[in-house]
Amino acid sequence: MTLAAMGLAGMGLLGSLLVTSAGEASAANHQPQSSVNGNVAEARAVIASEKAAPASMIPAGSPMAAIKKQGYLIYGGALDAPLLSQENPANGDVEGFDADMGKLLAKYITGKPDIKVVSAETTTREALLENHTVNVVLETYTITAERARVVNFAGPYLADGVSIAVKKGVKNIVSFANLAGKTVIAGADTPAIPLIEKMAPTAKIITFATDPDCIQALIDGRGAAYVQDYVTLAGDAVAGEPISIVGRQVNDGYLGIGVPKNQPTMVTFVNNWLKLIEKNGQWAGIWKATFGTVEAGGAPTPPTVGTVPGVPSSLLG
Repeated sequence: MTLAAMGLAGMGLLGSLLVTSAGEASAANHQPQSSVNGNVAEARAVIASEKAAPASMIPAGSPMAAIKKQGYLIYGGALDAPLLSQENPANGDVEGFDADMGKLLAKYITGKPDIKVVSAETTTREALLENHTVNVVLETYTITAERARVVNFAGPYLADGVSIAVKKGVKNIVSFANLAGKTVIAGADTPAIPLIEKMAPTAKIITFATDPDCIQALIDGRGAAYVQDYVTLAGDAVAGEPISIVGRQVNDGYLGIGVPKNQPTMVTFVNNWLKLIEKNGQWAGIWKATFGTVEAGGAPTPPTVGTVPGVPSSLLG
């Protein structure tokens, strides 16, 4: 298993807002070089290398022009996901792969890496986009045909896979076959649910709204195992949760950036930006500064933008 295959169900408390800038000098002066979310200084350097988009790419009246006018990017994301998107209590900044991708996109649109995070649950992401509460959802948002009928997706920007977590010390669960007849924990409205139903049809599934709730339920013994995207579980383990990740990743999927359904120009813009940061090395730089701090080897090859197996291209933009 590698962190190159990853995904995350949405976490956090709906409505919680956080304004943060990757370029605040005061925060930089007190920012540790490394944290549970990776090498923060290295990530800042990558973000600093991003250039703003040419004015010709942000036409008047476009969603991008509206974001540029407001001066920061508002996105649905997590505030409690190590390695992905977690608030640093020391300075209020949000750190991790998804947070840094948000800062890169914000800088490309506005010229500044300023973001406002609306913390979202898996059951509210579509509503946040439909109501235009956020500009995008950037929360390791797995692309499915069902979701793509409700919102647009730019990307994919990352591949994912699902794994099993057990309490540290548990030895009798090493695969999905061992979940038969057991109570299994999953995040509400996540791809883990149909996967458990397929791989262990006699398992009893209980769900919780957030990853911390699922982890606590596992620790408390309310379930024998917790099935979730690998990177989420890896972040939990890095944060010191008493869990072990077992079995191989299955159900490879692809993560996209959610965009309101009525904004196809925004999808095209973000797709072109993704291709640009992959070409120029910022994508790999952010990966190395976050996941690369806990996994040996170089950055993986990102998935091809605009193509998701099993999802018609007509639904992606």
